[in-house]
Amino acid sequence: MTIRANWSYPTAIKFGAGRIAELAEQCKAVGLERPLLVTDKALAALPITQAALDQLDAAGLGRAVFSEVDPNPNETNMADGIAAYKAGGHDGVICFGGGSALDLGKMIALMHDQTVSVWDLEDIGDWWTRADGSKIAPIIAVPTTAGTGSEVGRAGVLTNSQTHKKKIIFHPKLLPAVTICDPELTVGMPKFITAGTGMDALAHCLEAYCSPFYHPMSQGIALEGMRLVFENLPKVYADPNDLEARAHMMSAAAMGAVAFQKGLGAIHSLSHPVGAVYGTHHGTTNAVVMPMVLDFNRAAIEDRIEKAAAYLGIAGGFDGFRARVMELRATLGIPETLTAMGVEAARLDELTEMALEDPSCGGNPVEMTRENTRALFEACL
Repeated sequence: MTIRANWSYPTAIKFGAGRIAELAEQCKAVGLERPLLVTDKALAALPITQAALDQLDAAGLGRAVFSEVDPNPNETNMADGIAAYKAGGHDGVICFGGGSALDLGKMIALMHDQTVSVWDLEDIGDWWTRADGSKIAPIIAVPTTAGTGSEVGRAGVLTNSQTHKKKIIFHPKLLPAVTICDPELTVGMPKFITAGTGMDALAHCLEAYCSPFYHPMSQGIALEGMRLVFENLPKVYADPNDLEARAHMMSAAAMGAVAFQKGLGAIHSLSHPVGAVYGTHHGTTNAVVMPMVLDFNRAAIEDRIEKAAAYLGIAGGFDGFRARVMELRATLGIPETLTAMGVEAARLDELTEMALEDPSCGGNPVEMTRENTRALFEACL
């Protein structure tokens, strides 16, 4: 037998409506006495954030918050967050919000007392061993969107503000000690965020499912995650107060992030540079390029997608699956092309080089070259 693989599965998850009431209790359970709550600017003033801070304050844990988080957080945001962490004498981080807040909170927990550069910890080989693991602060994750799945991941995405390249920063201790998944926190999301984050979850499940690497556990999780998205994303888009569907979407988001340790592919390797250069919403960008990437990979994934379609109750095999993706995009008001998102043909050479440098392209079922990747970008315009 020649099959060999390394597998890792996630942390303790407190799942269900109203579980945010356990935030202070969970902080104490992992030994936090002065946590810093990291969230984004829009969330900072909302009632759900203020209620969380009130709960911490009432438990004697303070109400410190850092909210200078850009939609595509960078090293400047991280430095400002570290300064706030040190100034407040904090001993851990509560990552509260969508993917941007979760990722930046992780970076603050990772880098507040390191001597190496954050760029030295990119997810390449064993680079993570360059960090002093004993100096990584405990993390509690509280997602308020259902998309990135960063709440169950061991990495964070940080954009280099100088090169405009997104980098995946990895360390095993970035896995949150506890994650609280409370669907009530997602009810107030704007519809375009519900749509974009939900399509991000679908992209994670789809790319993991199509990845050529061996990981049967992730394969099964990815398939069931796709079912949850197809069945529940239209429901929450139509009725933001459908808590059961919201809960299923939170499950799908976490499942996608667990599954994509099997690999990602061209959807993400195209989306990352577009987001870094143009500041587009990550999940929405994934949704825009998804059908074109399905076409790009068809020869390698058609049989697998036909099996998925059968499980999902979608008639028509590969073509039926693709049609369902297009139908979902239309329902959610997703832009049809990258041109509609502001991407310019004049920058395709630059974007192509960035896509080929992105680690996601290594998991694509069809090998990505300079020629076919540029042609794929052209098909997305």
